[in-house]
Amino acid sequence: MIVVAGEALIDLVPQGAGALAGLLPARGGGPYNTAVALGRLGSPTAFCSRISYDAFGDALVSGLREAGVDVSSVQRGGEPTTLAVATIGTGGSAAYSFYVEGTADRLFRTPDRLPDGTRAVSFGTCSLVLEPGASAYEELMRSAAAQGVFTALDPNIRAGLIPDADAYRARFKSWLPSVALLKLSEEDARWLGGSPHEWLASGPSAVVVTRGGDGLTVFTQGGAEYAVPGEPVDVVDTIGAGDTVNAALLHGLAARDALSPTAVAELGAEGWTELLRFAARAAAITCSRAGAEPPYAHELA
Repeated sequence: MIVVAGEALIDLVPQGAGALAGLLPARGGGPYNTAVALGRLGSPTAFCSRISYDAFGDALVSGLREAGVDVSSVQRGGEPTTLAVATIGTGGSAAYSFYVEGTADRLFRTPDRLPDGTRAVSFGTCSLVLEPGASAYEELMRSAAAQGVFTALDPNIRAGLIPDADAYRARFKSWLPSVALLKLSEEDARWLGGSPHEWLASGPSAVVVTRGGDGLTVFTQGGAEYAVPGEPVDVVDTIGAGDTVNAALLHGLAARDALSPTAVAELGAEGWTELLRFAARAAAITCSRAGAEPPYAHELA
């Protein structure tokens, strides 16, 4: 079982140009997309979050169930669902503004226990920024790592939600001793400062950096560095592409029985190259269609 912990929200995606273009609601949130992608790939997956009882919340839970994701660890609340208004730029890149005050996912509470058979827990995005939920997710991350559970982090920076950048950067560094796999984009890396080698020295067994259409690179504790190019694709938008990479990496590690720091360190050039190519193919399919629509296993066979 791979557990994904973090927010579920509704993306409002513009259907035309200009500030007053019509907005189409779509299920989203980095952790939510990761959970759906894992479910579609066939990995046993559970989602750990807090979701509203409103109509959007019901749609989010339905989407998880449709992907085969276990929702028994989902908390529910009467507060509204978080909304993210997307702006699609040239090349399909997406930027967001958020409506987060008083929403359900911010009130997440640390669960007493993880689901039976949990082998890994993935964290990231807004859930590690917005209090009081951020501290609850942080507590879950530290306790999971202390229990020997494989932990993955995708910070997926949303700078507009971070009131104190320096405080967040310091908090990010404090998480690294509890992180086995760090995945982030080039843009995230530039915003955070530091380098993969510095982050590796703080704890992670591997750091994967995504470079959009230019592909992915992994840096490992042993000093190795492996890179693959991106998969050529006609990009509709990039919504959910990074989340798909995150899911593909976790799915691939699970399939190789490599959800442990030692196994990650022993993966080697052939294993990492194969895994990164798989993640690049998965992300390319997501980019080829509108919104966060990650591929199913049969599309990658």
